[in-house]
Amino acid sequence: MDQVNWGIIGCGNVTEKKSGPAFNKIEGSKLVAVMRRNAAQAEDYARRHGVCKFYTDATMLINDPEVNAVYIATPPDSHATYAIEAMKAGKAVYVEKPMARTIAECEEMIHVSEETGQPLFVAYYRRRLPCFLKIKELIDDKVIGDVKCLHVQLHNPLRPEEIDPRETPGWRVFPEISGGGHFHDLASHQFDYLEYLLGPIKEAKGISLNQAGKYPADDIVTTTFLFDSGVAGTGSWCFSVPENLKTDSTVIIGSEGRITFSFFEHQNIYVELSDGSQQQYNIPHPENIQQPLIQAIVDELLGKGISPSTGKTGIRSTIIMEWITSKNK
Repeated sequence: MDQVNWGIIGCGNVTEKKSGPAFNKIEGSKLVAVMRRNAAQAEDYARRHGVCKFYTDATMLINDPEVNAVYIATPPDSHATYAIEAMKAGKAVYVEKPMARTIAECEEMIHVSEETGQPLFVAYYRRRLPCFLKIKELIDDKVIGDVKCLHVQLHNPLRPEEIDPRETPGWRVFPEISGGGHFHDLASHQFDYLEYLLGPIKEAKGISLNQAGKYPADDIVTTTFLFDSGVAGTGSWCFSVPENLKTDSTVIIGSEGRITFSFFEHQNIYVELSDGSQQQYNIPHPENIQQPLIQAIVDELLGKGISPSTGKTGIRSTIIMEWITSKNK
């Protein structure tokens, strides 16, 4: 492959800034086609982003001979279907997270990737964000000594459309579409990065339930988990707290100190050491937050590097989340 010509299936909000513009900012990469079911919205997106072709049918985009890589940015209920179709058509695939709704769907995607020889990548972009690479550097350099344990807290209020009975909540809280609720949408990022940081998680147990009753999915999850290395972790996710109790904090405790950071709210890293010294880092995200990972994917497709996020790494967060939630169904 001399140039990666991308087609996007599902050009919704995530593609407006996080990912879409990045495809044209990378050498050897070009966005050549987009697809959305609504023709007017597809045409509008193509016009605003300088894309030559737009479709209302995913199969037509997949079979466009100019397209040799497909980015799937639809809700998870169609990830496996479109990914499998694209790989069977000889196209590399980059799919949004979570990789799919279930372990079985992820496994089928990996099987088709291996069968066709087409690469499969997943949008766990924290594996290449400078802020999160700095945290990995601090851990690898043992700035806080040997890691002992960690705690993840993510507590968010209900969204307006989840409170107003006249409105319909977003697709993320309907398990038949998303595979779960806000936990599956957001914790997937967290578990993927924690494995990238500290290695495989070998077991996880949890409680998941719906307390507020505002939508079908679970709105509270608590868990304990254990890494192969012996590092122990705990976590709590609640999506119905008051606005003033909103929390996004992860604390990693080592033998010589601790690191505190946020997964979603800010790019500040706080380091506190046993000698009383403190250090703070602020490493802003790039304008298009997925660009560093897309760069790694393009490099791999052009034979110049290796992407850190693949189907085989992407399935792991789905496995962990099913460990945590499946016994409560």
